Amino acid sequence: MTEPASSPESIERRTIEHIPLDERHGRARDLFTVWFGSNIMLLTIITGALSTTVFGLPLWAGALSVVLGNVIGAVVMALHAAQGPQMGVPQMLQTRAQFGSYGSLLVVVLVVFMYLGFFASNAVLGGQALAQVTGLPTNVAIVIIGVISVVATIVGYRLIHKVTAVLSVVAGGALIVAFVWMIGVNGVPAETWHSGGFTWAGFMATLSVAALWQIAYAPYVSDYTRYMPRDTGQRAAFWGTYSGCVLGSVLPMLLGVLVGAALPDDDTLAGLSTLTHGVSTGIFAIFAIGITATNAMNLYCGTLSTITVGQTFFPKWKAGASSRAVVSVVLFSITLVPALLSAEDFLANYANFLALLLCVLIPWTAVNLVDFYLLRHGDYDIDALFERDGGRYGRFNWIAIGCYFAGILVQIPFLSTTLFTGFIAESMDKVDISWIVGLAVICPLYYVLMKPKLRAQSGHDPLRAGSAV
Repeated sequence: MTEPASSPESIERRTIEHIPLDERHGRARDLFTVWFGSNIMLLTIITGALSTTVFGLPLWAGALSVVLGNVIGAVVMALHAAQGPQMGVPQMLQTRAQFGSYGSLLVVVLVVFMYLGFFASNAVLGGQALAQVTGLPTNVAIVIIGVISVVATIVGYRLIHKVTAVLSVVAGGALIVAFVWMIGVNGVPAETWHSGGFTWAGFMATLSVAALWQIAYAPYVSDYTRYMPRDTGQRAAFWGTYSGCVLGSVLPMLLGVLVGAALPDDDTLAGLSTLTHGVSTGIFAIFAIGITATNAMNLYCGTLSTITVGQTFFPKWKAGASSRAVVSVVLFSITLVPALLSAEDFLANYANFLALLLCVLIPWTAVNLVDFYLLRHGDYDIDALFERDGGRYGRFNWIAIGCYFAGILVQIPFLSTTLFTGFIAESMDKVDISWIVGLAVICPLYYVLMKPKLRAQSGHDPLRAGSAV
């Protein structure tokens, strides 16, 4: 009898290959817990705290911008969820259908760096929390957090789903306790509730950061839905993902907004510890352990993307569990350097990382979603995705590549970061709307340019071209 590719008792055998229909499992509601549980962590709290610390907003404005950013950004993120059940392959492998087998490497390599950036950020915060609870040196705690994440990555898909389901209850409970303790038991300083200091630049910067938090998940949403039955349904996959990710992100971000408003001059983790005095040890322990699951998700997807790069050059390579293990260890080793070096100046580095990341992700997600929903309606030749010459999709799709670079260029004048501010953003009091402009320009541009090409290739209506399996 053949061992299942991903059973509770075994290590997942599959990596980037197509998941056969007889190995599909799970329900759309499982998507709620994988995104709800994985988002309740220290990095989410830090992200929310940017609104009242780095961007200087009052509590009400920070809370409003955080909610709006997540609600808007999650629409883009959750639309990718249906691609996994439909196609049965990882998210970045699908990019070959839009950019070509070699053209896709541009985006895939950037996404690997994104995963490593989030892994390093999480490792720093998890290590700091673990060090605070245990008394271990911070660098040792960072390594421990990373090693646990590597183990979960090696075991694979089912373990990650199960752990995040548990975290939905445990970490969710710790989050509620933190709110109650801060407001109802210890109390917060009176100046926490002040209403002055609002700026549109700070509001839009916070909204953009919150939206990016959601959009940054777009390159690996399908990695956690590709084992689901093909008849899961687009609406069910969307709402399961959307609701879990929005609630799981908004609640801890609001906690961060509150911490930042109460103690704006303190380090966010130190402020959280002060405001939850009496239960801080338990809360930090739960969040430190929970961050390993989230980091396992980052490393797991980074590993699949790295294997995708390798398989592009060596199409006969059949990467399995051992390959995933080796690649995950290598990627973990690479992230240790920035994690250990950035621990002392984490907040400023993280804010800049988010701003630059948004600029390069927006055009990719625009091309991917327009191609999937409006041009091909989910109909793809899966076998062609694994061919070195790209099969029907070719090695390079210059329309997609051109739109990608155009998407980056069109955003530059609207960017507002500590590293660079575009001339339009400067004239708008440094309000950053670059990601909105990127989506508004690239979505229709790619559709208009790509539709005639598909029609010419197929000889009939491009909306019906292609084969899903």
